[in-house]
Amino acid sequence: MAQILYFSLLVIALCSISECSQRRYHYINMRMDWTEAQRYCRENYKDLATVHNIIDMNELKNTVNNNQKVWIGLKRTDVYKWKWSRSDPVEYLNWETVSSTDTDNCAVMRNEKWHQQNCNENMRFICYNDELILIQKNLSWTEAVRYCRENHVDLVSVDSQEIQLMVTEVLHQASTAQVWLGLRLSCSVGIWFWVNGEIVCYQNWAPGNETAVDDCEREVRSGAVQSGGDHLWISLPESHKLNFICTRKEK
Repeated sequence: MAQILYFSLLVIALCSISECSQRRYHYINMRMDWTEAQRYCRENYKDLATVHNIIDMNELKNTVNNNQKVWIGLKRTDVYKWKWSRSDPVEYLNWETVSSTDTDNCAVMRNEKWHQQNCNENMRFICYNDELILIQKNLSWTEAVRYCRENHVDLVSVDSQEIQLMVTEVLHQASTAQVWLGLRLSCSVGIWFWVNGEIVCYQNWAPGNETAVDDCEREVRSGAVQSGGDHLWISLPESHKLNFICTRKEK
């Protein structure tokens, strides 16, 4: 009991200081107009850079010299109304200035701030990559870990709501009702861990599954996500054969 209490307190402490990078950004040293840059990013990565929060913004700033102007995936659809390239709503703002100038309908980043720019100008740009790939093979949890590590990086660790949303984007391709995540139960202390070594802070459990440890002594429990419905996490014996999601290697 004392050991479980110690680990529970450790989890609270680690989660309180956890801050995760949400995306992988890639600086492209070629000059294109905004539409050409969008096409290039969609063909070679995921899309032009999208920024949903300050953590994304800090990661984005590290990809480019401050004095350069670079396209990001922000475009105006109406006066003072902007959307990201993938039609995501703009939830985080980092404008230096913004106006209703008719010709300046796209956004660049310079000196860590966003500025309006004519979409027909030729600029360097930043893409972001799709971090995840769904594998339509039916493997046990241990086999899935081995496959991801041999062919990609690892089974996915869902350490934020943003990563959960990225998971749901690939789940429509699944051929099994559940899909393995990189989530494992430590039977000795009754705490879930990710395969990347992080403790579970963000959670999306179906009711009762986080504490479903009754069969742990007979077979180790691992975590999966429902491929339909609300895409909640569930606890399953590791021998179940499921599709799974890997984290991709960086380009």
